[in-house]
Amino acid sequence: VRVSEVSRTGGAADHLLDAAAAASLVVVGRRVRRGTLGIHIGPVAHAVMHHATVPVAVVAHD
Repeated sequence: VRVSEVSRTGGAADHLLDAAAAASLVVVGRRVRRGTLGIHIGPVAHAVMHHATVPVAVVAHD
């Protein structure tokens, strides 16, 4: 698996969606909020899930 790291300024979701165009899978973390009911998906993961043209895996932080 080839992994790359890039640092940019601006909206994270927009940058991830741009990079996803050349990927076969996007993996994003989900924000954990204590005291809430159910699973909380943060705004970046939510945007990527709904707008990416490739599969998206959302993983919980330890």
